[in-house]
Amino acid sequence: MTGEPEAPPPPSRPILSAIRGAIGSMPPAEARLAETLLADPNGFAALSINEAAASAGTSTTTVVRFYRRLGYAHFKDLKLDLAQEALRARLLTRDLPAEASDVARDDTLEQVVAKVARDETLSISDTAALIDTGALARAVSAISSASRIDIFGVGASAVVSIDLQRKLSRIGLTAITWPDAHTAWTSAAILGAGTVAVAISHSGQTMDTIEFLRLARAAGAATIAITNVTDSPLTHEADVVLYTAARETAFRSGALGSRIAQLMVVDCLFIGVVQADYSSAVAAIRSTYEAVQPRAVHG
Repeated sequence: MTGEPEAPPPPSRPILSAIRGAIGSMPPAEARLAETLLADPNGFAALSINEAAASAGTSTTTVVRFYRRLGYAHFKDLKLDLAQEALRARLLTRDLPAEASDVARDDTLEQVVAKVARDETLSISDTAALIDTGALARAVSAISSASRIDIFGVGASAVVSIDLQRKLSRIGLTAITWPDAHTAWTSAAILGAGTVAVAISHSGQTMDTIEFLRLARAAGAATIAITNVTDSPLTHEADVVLYTAARETAFRSGALGSRIAQLMVVDCLFIGVVQADYSSAVAAIRSTYEAVQPRAVHG
């Protein structure tokens, strides 16, 4: 017995996704270490604990705190998971002709296509592995029985909020998305029991989105967050959290990786809602499909 507290079990999400999700809440020295790891996971897995500390300009004590934060009892356990994650990524993307690097200024369009395909394939795969089906079921139940669903996101997340709103409207649910923060807030403030507010934010730190969910919750609405970051301010305002595992990079931060992962979660959520009232939902989809089909012009 060493007297040290037992480390929590390893994270349930893929290790690189877990680090991306936690980096925002790490102290500066640990965040620096995380950034060094994410820049070259394979190289980091080959380092000793002293070399890892030196690579990030920090101490071995910080490295210990870092791997324990992630749920590992020993540094070698973290390195083993990094190696396994690298192998999984290689197998998943073995048919995609792209090396594991960010899009570069001088890449050919063929390289751009391959790298985007690789990163988005991994974002979808990581998110699928991460989705908590229990949380998804609670979100489906809340939306299926809601008298109204308000949805809000900023930037790239706004595109996803519109997608969810249109899907839900198409099956006859009263779903509204808002173009700016002030209208979203005023709407959220008058929501009540039996309504649902859905907030979408990759970082979980977008203040406009956090305030939307806070106001909705205070008014009595059920609240759902879709985010990439664990223990972010947005999650503290949510009754249900649906996590993504987007692979953001400096070149494409926020624009593509987060959106493709969020859209996957939205699709899973929508299909769950359809299944909750299958006959009515399918009839509504059929009616809306027929409404927009080309019709003969009668003169």
